[in-house]
Amino acid sequence: MKILLRPTGFVDSPFGHNGKVARLAGGLNWFASVELIHGDGARELVAVDGIEARFDDAMAAVWGRIIAPRAQLTLGARTIRLDQPQVMGIVNSTPDSFSDGGQFADARAAAEAGASMAAAGAALIDVGGESTRPGAKDVWEGDEIERILPVVQQLAAGGTAVSIDTRKAAVIEAALGAGAGLVNDVSALTYDDRSAGVVAAANVPIILMHHQGDPQRMQDAPRYGDVLVEVYDWLEQRIAAAETAGIARADILVDPGIGFGKSVAHNLELINGLALFHGLGCPIVFGASRKRMIGALSNEAPADQRLAGSLALALKAAEQGAQLIRVHDVPETVQALKVWRGLRDQALTPRV
Repeated sequence: MKILLRPTGFVDSPFGHNGKVARLAGGLNWFASVELIHGDGARELVAVDGIEARFDDAMAAVWGRIIAPRAQLTLGARTIRLDQPQVMGIVNSTPDSFSDGGQFADARAAAEAGASMAAAGAALIDVGGESTRPGAKDVWEGDEIERILPVVQQLAAGGTAVSIDTRKAAVIEAALGAGAGLVNDVSALTYDDRSAGVVAAANVPIILMHHQGDPQRMQDAPRYGDVLVEVYDWLEQRIAAAETAGIARADILVDPGIGFGKSVAHNLELINGLALFHGLGCPIVFGASRKRMIGALSNEAPADQRLAGSLALALKAAEQGAQLIRVHDVPETVQALKVWRGLRDQALTPRV
């Protein structure tokens, strides 16, 4: 029977705890306990000390993935270290995205916004030309290319690392040709049959995001038995499909898809259990910036008044080892993570 491993019992410092704590994904987080999630739904909390004696071959493989360092991302001439949380800035060149749709009057304004995010500390900029908010309609690939192409070109020409947020193979091809170095597919390569082959041939990293249903209907009545386990299993299947298509596992990142076919309760459970996804052996991308769940928990605050909630969720993700945190508010998130990093650095400095 399959058993999943969720790191928990996080500690500030490993010093004086030899054999009692483990390092999470080669990053800045250490943990002393693991929740074993059994196939029948039972959950068991065990200490790291001596845990390997419990492992069969399958569990040993998952454990190896949990503690293995994540390789840096290579986006053309740019490299992004994943031994610490990095910020991914959002630029939506769309008229209808839930938070910043229509904010940028033209491609130049969108590119300037992305460049400002990079200057403020974003490791890369995620450019999108199609809204996938709940209820959004599909956009013709030609229109999507027209929206994103000049933005990607200007950012890449200025030396900014760029990812393309799209579900369509033609848009991926156009964006990669314009200088993008990473693909962020909210459909996890399920929307367009050509996309996996395009990504494999280009030999670029890809983010596979979980979703339930399409944007038009995904929030109608999302249902799960155990949302953590079901999202984990689904992503595991999509990783296998990507590998079968010729995409190297080292080029795959995963995103649990906060808000994509989930209720507020589902989202909260995924965020509380985020460390489970390290068992997939891929870097974790976390995107909850300005999302509706923040409004639902704070008197229906509108999207442009959800900064504080977005920062709270970003720090929660960092505490569980998320490597890329996708946000609208880059300077504020970078500052919050710098303070978090200062706390970690102090905790990881040996006492003399």
